[in-house]
Amino acid sequence: MNKIKSILLLITFCCAFSNPTLKQFSEAFVQTAKIGNPAVVTIVSEKIIKNNSQHFFLPFGNQFQNEDFTNQSLGSGVILDAKSGYIVTNNHVVEDANDIRVILYDKSELEATIIGTDPLSDLAVIQVESTHLIQIKTGTSENLKVGEWVVAIGSPFGLHLNHSVTAGIVSAVGRSDVISKLNFENFIQHDAAINPGNSGGALLNLDGELIGINTAIATGGGSRANAGVGFAIPIDQVKRVTEDLINEGIVSRGWLGVSIQNIDSNMGKALHLKKQTGVLISDVFSNSPAELGGLLPHDIIIAVNKKIVTNSSQLKNLVSAKRPSEITTIKIIRNKKEQILKVKLGARPNQKDLFSGNLNSQKKFDVLGFSVENHDHGVIIVDVEKQSNFRKQNIKRGDVIVAIGRNKISTTNIYNKIISNYSLGDIIMLRIIRNGNARYVAYEIS
Repeated sequence: MNKIKSILLLITFCCAFSNPTLKQFSEAFVQTAKIGNPAVVTIVSEKIIKNNSQHFFLPFGNQFQNEDFTNQSLGSGVILDAKSGYIVTNNHVVEDANDIRVILYDKSELEATIIGTDPLSDLAVIQVESTHLIQIKTGTSENLKVGEWVVAIGSPFGLHLNHSVTAGIVSAVGRSDVISKLNFENFIQHDAAINPGNSGGALLNLDGELIGINTAIATGGGSRANAGVGFAIPIDQVKRVTEDLINEGIVSRGWLGVSIQNIDSNMGKALHLKKQTGVLISDVFSNSPAELGGLLPHDIIIAVNKKIVTNSSQLKNLVSAKRPSEITTIKIIRNKKEQILKVKLGARPNQKDLFSGNLNSQKKFDVLGFSVENHDHGVIIVDVEKQSNFRKQNIKRGDVIVAIGRNKISTTNIYNKIISNYSLGDIIMLRIIRNGNARYVAYEIS
């Protein structure tokens, strides 16, 4: 019996000294707020709205003219670099603003200028001049776990509520298609109360480290108030975007050049997948990094640089987080077998070009002045540019290129890889098949 009592006393002693008390738990939030508050700012932006209504008159001489008016909006921001005065916020907080004021924790006000904006991630960097700034300590969002405690700091509803501190837990990670399918969204979902005015404010862990920028809320019905579902941009994405905005003024993103789609259960069965995973390539853009790297329609991308791919939004985020010219490892399933390809990423085109349909038209001529497609014995020429020197050599649609120099051509991927080594002024020799007859053609590329 005494032995049992001793064991119980030992267990009680260990529990008392291994688990934090409620006071210690509370103190963690107090310290987080103490660390975070001085690095969070309130942002007041003003935009002049043009009144384009026509002049009109009312009886008794009352006249209303076209007068512009000023629209004022409130948001939050976080000091990233105290020495340089860089503050990160949401793009929608400062977009098209004519005047931006920053209010610090000590109530002092500063004028701010925009360094760069990125609507696709809804991030912006502004700059102030001051020797009294306190910058935030940044953490990482890569290993963030559902259930972790988080603290939000911002200015909901008005200046009288600035630097409000709320707490909650991480509800989910990797949320996408929240605001727009066109945006790069990889949101942290959390239930710390945030409201209009919190946009651009801080999401902190209990070490006082910045792990996200609060951006949006999901509400019930027409209410704009918090419903326990908030979204923050992960700090790892914030770092990547703000670095480009500060150094270049714009964000450069990696690009594969493929059309992709998610795989549902029926498609998974049709593709004979053992488990529903990856994304399906429905098309590969002509002369794109994907085509040059050997990717084909019907390939299933299951990993990028060893990170598992589960949906199209995730793949878009993984690729865009890389930089142009970066060599990326793509793991695919082709003909029921896994393969690994190395692809040199290109620079993501602008939105207008991406959605115009021009990028995937085969329709664009290569350095030789040809548009080509795969053929049983090589690549077949489907069009010849009018200005191409090869047109003068009587090269026509329907001719099949089977070799360039001593290199055999069996696919458009091989063709594109080989011609990528040629430049204007180089001499190139093609072996052409027409009506079963072979001949060589050599000419200077111009």
